[in-house]
Amino acid sequence: MSNESKGRHGLMDLITSMHDVKSYQDLTWEGGFSDYLHIVEKNPTVARTAFQRVYDMILQFGYEEYTEYKKKITHYRFFEDPFDNGKDALYGLDLPLMKLVNAFQSAARRYGTEKRILLLHGPVGGAKSTIVRLLKKGLEIYSRTPDGALFTYSWVKGNMDDVRKIFGSAEIIPCPMHEEPLHLIPLELREKVLDEINKKLSEEHRIYFEGEMCPSCRYIYRELFNVYKGDWNRVMDHIKVRRIVLSEKDRIGIGTFQPKDEKNQDSTELTGDINYRKIAEYGSDSDPRAFNFDGEFNIANRGIIEFIEVLKLDVAFLYDLLGASQEHKVKPKKFAQTDIDEVIIGHTNEAEYKKLINNEYMEALRDRTVKVDIPYITKLHEEIKVYEKDYGKGRVRGRHIAPHTLEMASMWAVLTRLEEPKKANLTLMQKLKLYDGKSLPGFTEDNVKELRKEAMREGMEGISPRYIQDKISNALVSDVGGGCVNPFMVMNELEAGLRHHSLITSEEQKKRYRELLAIVKEEYEDLVKNEVQRAISADEEAISRLCANYIDNVKAYTQKEKVRNRYTGQDEEPDERLMRSIEDKIDIPESRKDDFRREIMNYIGALSLDGKTFDYKTNERLHKALEMKLFEDQKDSIKLTSLVSAVVDKDTQEKIDVVKSRLIKNYGYCETCATDVLNFVASIFARGEIRERGGSES
Repeated sequence: MSNESKGRHGLMDLITSMHDVKSYQDLTWEGGFSDYLHIVEKNPTVARTAFQRVYDMILQFGYEEYTEYKKKITHYRFFEDPFDNGKDALYGLDLPLMKLVNAFQSAARRYGTEKRILLLHGPVGGAKSTIVRLLKKGLEIYSRTPDGALFTYSWVKGNMDDVRKIFGSAEIIPCPMHEEPLHLIPLELREKVLDEINKKLSEEHRIYFEGEMCPSCRYIYRELFNVYKGDWNRVMDHIKVRRIVLSEKDRIGIGTFQPKDEKNQDSTELTGDINYRKIAEYGSDSDPRAFNFDGEFNIANRGIIEFIEVLKLDVAFLYDLLGASQEHKVKPKKFAQTDIDEVIIGHTNEAEYKKLINNEYMEALRDRTVKVDIPYITKLHEEIKVYEKDYGKGRVRGRHIAPHTLEMASMWAVLTRLEEPKKANLTLMQKLKLYDGKSLPGFTEDNVKELRKEAMREGMEGISPRYIQDKISNALVSDVGGGCVNPFMVMNELEAGLRHHSLITSEEQKKRYRELLAIVKEEYEDLVKNEVQRAISADEEAISRLCANYIDNVKAYTQKEKVRNRYTGQDEEPDERLMRSIEDKIDIPESRKDDFRREIMNYIGALSLDGKTFDYKTNERLHKALEMKLFEDQKDSIKLTSLVSAVVDKDTQEKIDVVKSRLIKNYGYCETCATDVLNFVASIFARGEIRERGGSES
């Protein structure tokens, strides 16, 4: 056997070994109507409504509860996209998603929401279509699991002498709308059957089935009933129940409707159309067997239908929507109203929704709509996750993205979405940090809650994530930066793109967005300056010594004792100058120094009671202060500003190389961006020295 043949067989064997025949057999199960009733008795959830199925699917993946601004919020893990490695994961939208899931829960329990259209409303690029895509993808996968199993039926001719030509030329006629097989139970018997099914179930998990068969099945059912003189059991001999898997591609249980121009679209796309080839066989265009019940409403039965830009639909389509939502019925051409069971969900942007609000003829639609606002993200750390999904570690090949690049782009995006704070003592950047969970002196949870409350439209305007993604992509493919993309390259792209941004028409708005970019650049300067400072002062032994010295002095100060000088062995007063030089670095005023020192000692005491040893790294503020103090003591020996001069002595170069290696090892820089950031920070210090010299000379 040749190597080529062996390779071919090897791949074939691999595929064969991985193919799950048992799973395929489970998904294509077939049986009689009585077999199906046994399945329902064992597992009544197979007969759930569409809303119950969607709600149970979301709950299956679990949830976590947390408190934010004294409000309990539920995070549903389903929206992390557990099916596709987080490809469609949603970030920073726990509150709107909780409202959406509450609507599903209400509809599942038949509290009225099941008769409404769910409308996702928000700015462009705000993840509305991603939410629906995730729901559709989830339903497809859920229907393949034992928990998400559902069934439909087909009519089988069998050995019947079909004198009436009920089946025409067909041997099997599947239900075109994938209906629930329990619809075959006569209306007068349903209540008793339902009571029997539900007697073991809790109130919130009760099974309901309403409505009648589709016109095609109703016709066959009625004709067979006449043939067998009302013997329902013999009619059921022609039923073959089968399991179905929901699939948008196969048009089973998942439909999507997108507006087109008026000339190329009519209501038959929603409710089906006549099959002209079958008219010759059945003799009439009003015979249900000569009609294709394959409109989006028909094929989405038992599942979900998505209306893309729903408010752009022609008025004629909106009338179909009214009946489909409120009555759970659609009206195919030349046939009676037909029952459907599906989740109707649409999405729209601001402009279209404003038209709906202002259109008095659309009151009926507004009244049947549950609106869920899907705003832009207003938390910085959540916005960063959106871009890390596409440009994070291991995602981009051939180019390195410098630290803070995605963070600065995210920061600008979030700033454009925030409303200016009404408090005079609060900047927009401080507001961003408060929203991101940072603490600021003088601001409590109640203050942040009040800020959220007063900014009613926050997150409904601003820069879309798509714009940010486009500009990051531009920076990645540009030939600038020598293999590394830094924050300034992306910020330059963001600023340049404002000239041609199709959604920004006002010069005033462009000016504001440029000013916000300047604020972000200032923030970046502070951030990298601190980072380089930490890299310079990353001598942990030196920080530990400084910390021990500080703690000894604070302990003596708070307990009104003296400190033993380690070198002279003499008892001395606590070193006030040392303590203040450290506390000044984190803006502890003279009036608050006693409180801060007591706070540190109480913290150490609490750790001691728990049997733990104090470590300066566990106290973020003290850690920062110690690093800044150590940097101040060491910066003159390193002479970072000499980087901007032409000549660097060997000793300084060695120290700079150590700092650079720390930036690479500890902070994610590469050789290129570590050099760039050191040069950048050196230029900042050089500017500072020039200003200081200029001030002293004058």
